[in-house]
Amino acid sequence: MPSQADRPGNRLMDRPEYASKPQPLTRGPKTTVYDSAKAMAEKNYGSVIVVDDDDKVIGVVTERDIMNKLVVNELDAKTTTLSQIMTKNPRVARESDDMIDWLRIMSNERFRRLPVVDEEGRIQAILTQGDFVSYTWPDLLHQMRSIATATVFKNWAIFLIVGGIALYSLIMVVVVSYVL
Repeated sequence: MPSQADRPGNRLMDRPEYASKPQPLTRGPKTTVYDSAKAMAEKNYGSVIVVDDDDKVIGVVTERDIMNKLVVNELDAKTTTLSQIMTKNPRVARESDDMIDWLRIMSNERFRRLPVVDEEGRIQAILTQGDFVSYTWPDLLHQMRSIATATVFKNWAIFLIVGGIALYSLIMVVVVSYVL
């Protein structure tokens, strides 16, 4: 039996939305938090991916990291570097990984941003939990529709009886209110 990632459409890179993801905001570990936060604000991004000289992910800094590690500790954003507050060695996905597996992992491990790398380990995109919800929403609606259809056809006789009783009751209410 093929794994989920072997089925078309389940790999991260196969999703139509993946190709349209904007380039992630990346900076080196010696970049100041101030410069990174300024770039995050300009692009309206919630995180910066910290990369080495080969564009490989070594850390992630989120708005939450800036608040909890810089602001709360009263550090100077203009002298504090990303390497000082980043989450080191974050989980990263490969473009060929299964989307549903990562949705489950992110939910269970309680992180919101997933750097996606190519086969050489270079950053390609960043996916958020919101991205996964938007990717899976149409699939969930399709599954719900299939289940509802199967339920109706499986119990067709019951639906006809209940529908007939409801229609008879409605007709009786209309007739009685017309007569009175």
